[in-house]
Order: sequence, then C-alpha cells, then structure tokens
Amino acid sequence: MKRWIPSPPLSLALFAVWLLLNQSLEAATLLSAALLAIAVPLLTKGLRPATVRMRKPWVALRLAGRASADMLESALFVARRLLTRRTSRIASQFINVPLELRDPNGLAVLAMIMCLTPGTAWGEIAFDSSTLLIHVFDVDDEAAFIAMIKQRYERPLMEIFES
Repeated sequence: MKRWIPSPPLSLALFAVWLLLNQSLEAATLLSAALLAIAVPLLTKGLRPATVRMRKPWVALRLAGRASADMLESALFVARRLLTRRTSRIASQFINVPLELRDPNGLAVLAMIMCLTPGTAWGEIAFDSSTLLIHVFDVDDEAAFIAMIKQRYERPLMEIFES
C-alpha cells in the first residue's frame, strides 16, 4: 500500500480538491481524481524534503483553523488599510523572525502559511534555518508580530513535526 500511496494525506487532499474543482461526482471525475491522487505523490516523492511524520493531528487541525481565521482577518485588515490610508502611511517592512523550528516539513508549512496570508510574504530563510525574513504589509509593533508568529505558528508546527 505504501508503495502505491507514499503520502496518504497528500493523496486524500488531491482527491478532495479535484472533486471540489470539478464540482462533480461522475465516474470519470472520480476516476481522474483517483489517478491524480496516486500519480502525483509518486511522481513528486523525490521533491519532498523528508518523510512526513505528523505526531499530533489535533494540533494540526487547530493550526489549520487558526491559520484560516488569521488569513481571513488579514485579508480584511489589508483591504481596510488600502481603502482608508495613504500609501505613505502604510508601514511595510521586512522583519527577521528568529526560529527554533528546524524540520523541513514544518518550515514548508510555515512558508505556505506566510505566503497565503494576505499582507505577509516569505522573504528568505537563513542557511542554518535560524532566522526567517518576512515582508509585512503594515505592522506597528515588530516585537508583537514576531511573538505572534512564534506562538501561533512555530510552536504548533514544532509540536506536530518535532515532538
């Protein structure tokens, strides 16, 4: 089984996303979803940094909920700032966030969260993975932003991937 489906969570996600994108439960759609769910993980196995060992699925679900809520809140914040402030009054900047997280899968998830959250973008990571550079659309308190990243995202990711 592991030989044909090397990453069951990825296969399940691909299957579900394909069905949602096609908005159909016809036989051809189900068959193509199953083929994608099997083929893509097999073809991309060498691209993944390490075997994923998710240790605390409930923490992962909480993190997904938190990140989703933060993305919605951030989208509303960015829209409000764009509509109510002059460009010269928007305090965008690059912020260095010191990291304790070292797992490549955890870092990949953190990158996705940062890139999917409106108003933030993953800039670069230090070679030793000790510091993350994030571009932030508008931030008033750099220390509070760093503390938020560490508490909301880094700590749960460490629990999920490094515990």
